[in-house]
Amino acid sequence: MNQFEQFWLLAVDLFWGLPLVIFIITTGIYFSYISGLRPLTGFFHAFSILFGKYDGKGSPGEVSHFQALTVALSGTIGMGNIAGVAIAINMGGAGAVFWMWIAGLFGMMIKFFTCTLSCLYRKRDEEGTEQGGPMYFIECGLGTHFKPLAILFALGGLIGCIPMFQVNQLSSFIHSEFSILPIYTGIVCLIIIGIVILGGVKRVGSVTARIVPFMFLTYVLSSFIVITINFNEVPKVLVDIINSAFGMNAISGGATGLVFKEILVTGIKRAIFSNEAGVGTEAMAHGAAKTKEPVREGLVAMLGPFIDTHIVCTCTALVILTSGIYTSESGIVMTAMSFNQALPNIGNIIVYLVFSLFAISTMITYSYYSLKCARYLFGKKIGDKYIYIYLVIIPLSTIWTQSTIINIIDTMFALMILPTLLSTTLLAKTVLNEMNSYFDKLK
Repeated sequence: MNQFEQFWLLAVDLFWGLPLVIFIITTGIYFSYISGLRPLTGFFHAFSILFGKYDGKGSPGEVSHFQALTVALSGTIGMGNIAGVAIAINMGGAGAVFWMWIAGLFGMMIKFFTCTLSCLYRKRDEEGTEQGGPMYFIECGLGTHFKPLAILFALGGLIGCIPMFQVNQLSSFIHSEFSILPIYTGIVCLIIIGIVILGGVKRVGSVTARIVPFMFLTYVLSSFIVITINFNEVPKVLVDIINSAFGMNAISGGATGLVFKEILVTGIKRAIFSNEAGVGTEAMAHGAAKTKEPVREGLVAMLGPFIDTHIVCTCTALVILTSGIYTSESGIVMTAMSFNQALPNIGNIIVYLVFSLFAISTMITYSYYSLKCARYLFGKKIGDKYIYIYLVIIPLSTIWTQSTIINIIDTMFALMILPTLLSTTLLAKTVLNEMNSYFDKLK
């Protein structure tokens, strides 16, 4: 086990260095520059698309715009927003929150480009259903010579989308609150996920469309109550976030012992884990949307990082930082303690309900992502059988340490980011042409 953990520690250090962070930020800046931030002018138009104003019969795809976004959000609004933010603050201090905001802003532009491509270049599977995602737009948009990049992405998704982090965090939380053995939580999750995912993407879309709006509103409103109770601390916290990101403490290490590089990398890494911009997972969800206009789904996808990072992650960060609670416990326990400080007893109930829904919804979406990668690599017939291996791994994830699981996922996400952003950069001009054509027609 020690060798297993050491291997993943070395792997994450190799892949998740400053060069990858610079690559992600540079790509976001590049997409923002060449597009002139024009996608942002369609921010409110995206809500009209989301709520069905432009839906048309006979459009290719499997789920509505709203369902595609909720599937994507159920994968991003989850443990990354709760446990991930807590871990970011624990590892990178308050300054890491600022870099999460920056990553979220560029993430909006990255998602517009990747998800537009995901609907622009779709490929029919053995059953004649059009499939979208980075592996498909790499193969269809760039040609067969680039297929190794598509395979690299699918391999990363096959492992990276196993919900190890979600099961591990949920089981540790339930164990701390109710003394239930983690393996039992893993088995219950296995049953729930199995029932939903075996029904296909339409069942996934149907379930997430019901869960995501409820859990989002419940969590945000609960967070606002806690932040209001601790409101006197908010100005101080906001100043601390900025000072820690740019001040001398962040640059030299100061009292926190952190250098600027550590804060930057931690903030970007946890933001990517939270909103998945550039990872390519969200493009698999949006690639299933029913639309004849790829740009429409790109605009809808752009709302994801805004909702995920700028709203939900900020709520979590302010709850933790205004409470003043810092602990070496797992990320989810740290957040739970912050809620419970302001809302004794009631906070525990809210945390238990919302955390459970977040974890389950994320696992449902991740199972769809991982299965889609398996079908691409091995074909639908063999790929469908992978779901049973996937389900068996779920309870096993409860026995590994939090740090090892984070290192595994971060390594796999890095392997997905490289082919996704490289191919999107090569196909960026195609997106620009589609974007300009769509906005001109819209006028």
